[in-house]
Amino acid sequence: MAGAAIHGRLSWLVAEVAGLVEETPRARSLILNCPGWTGHRPGQHIDVRLTAADGYQAQRSYSIAAPADGERVTITVERVENGEVSSYLIDEARVGDRFELRGPIGGYFVWEPGRGQPLFLVAGGSGIVPLMAMIRARLLTESGEPVRCVVSARSLEDVIYREELQRAAARRDGIAVTTTLTRSQPEGWPGPSRRVDREMLSELGWPPSERPLIFVCGPTGFVESVASALVGLGHEPERVRTERFGPTGG
Repeated sequence: MAGAAIHGRLSWLVAEVAGLVEETPRARSLILNCPGWTGHRPGQHIDVRLTAADGYQAQRSYSIAAPADGERVTITVERVENGEVSSYLIDEARVGDRFELRGPIGGYFVWEPGRGQPLFLVAGGSGIVPLMAMIRARLLTESGEPVRCVVSARSLEDVIYREELQRAAARRDGIAVTTTLTRSQPEGWPGPSRRVDREMLSELGWPPSERPLIFVCGPTGFVESVASALVGLGHEPERVRTERFGPTGG
């Protein structure tokens, strides 16, 4: 499968909703069966296109949340205020519904098990989605790469995949997960309670001498701040890969 997909060479495929998982009050995963899907790599994304009865179309991009599994594609959607596509996918989509998708897209922000290098993942909000695909691939293949993951969220209920991340860390096979809550914390919260900063990255990440592969995903400001801090700590810029998102129509 080609690593970097080019929009002009991709065809729209019809996907059917096979399962739904309510991840948080604002986020939902959709498990899609997509005949003709040829596979993907952790970190890639897809375009989703909805078509109304009157012919009106709306299109958005979503990261793939799980490693390749035949013709199955999983995405996780977080609600965007006044977002027409996210509102439909979260509030209205049901098992059996169909819409179009195309992909996979992206060849830079990707990771595959078996590289043997330490992996450092830093997520802001729903930026955990493509990083979760990497963690799931690591668990599925038992490839053994040591992984450290930092997840930043506003509150505990906003942490997407919270229980699954806890289970991954509890396996004690080389995956460490730290969650920092920036706005509200439950009583007795044992973790960090601030935005991701240079000190936190130094404490929780790998030292530059270990030459980890680093993936940072989240809102634009978050990604720029984290990437700058990582380079300031001595990490090689070419080993810090970023993917950012900003306000969209949803």
